[in-house]
Amino acid sequence: MTDQREMETDPADEAAAPGEEAQLKLEQYLPHHLNVVSSLVAQAVSRIYARRYRIGIPEWRVLVTLGQYDAMTGKAIGAKTHMHKTKVSRAVAVLEKRKLLVRRVNRSDMREAFLSLTASGRQMYQELAPRALEFSRQLTDILTPSDRDACLRALKQITDRCEKLVAKVAETDDPTEDV
Repeated sequence: MTDQREMETDPADEAAAPGEEAQLKLEQYLPHHLNVVSSLVAQAVSRIYARRYRIGIPEWRVLVTLGQYDAMTGKAIGAKTHMHKTKVSRAVAVLEKRKLLVRRVNRSDMREAFLSLTASGRQMYQELAPRALEFSRQLTDILTPSDRDACLRALKQITDRCEKLVAKVAETDDPTEDV
């Protein structure tokens, strides 16, 4: 017969208390914090652009990248945005269907095309750029100017290190070896 106290104990209650012996604590793990921030920012941004412009985050990234660099290949956009080629391709197809970008065949390599914004795409970029900058300002207006600069420098350093770690994993399958 099962003891009544065992039945009343909720395993979730035990899991909610941080284990002193835990080697890895999620709330202190930098990759987890970065993922949470990324997810929350993506949710907020996607709601803004989905509602107003009827585009998702991948389309937004392609549009903004072309707004900044004028003409690029899908491969170059993927490299700049760290998006997988299939995600870039789908976003390009959506933007092309909406006549926000056009393709021009690369005559020296017929397998790829140069992508650029149409007049409508450029207009959308010019409307959403100030909104994106305002959103970014709101994210960081809680920081002092020196903290904001330090945060951006630290994120740049972490991004650079992550790129090296990704390359290292591709070579060795162990990112914990010295980079």
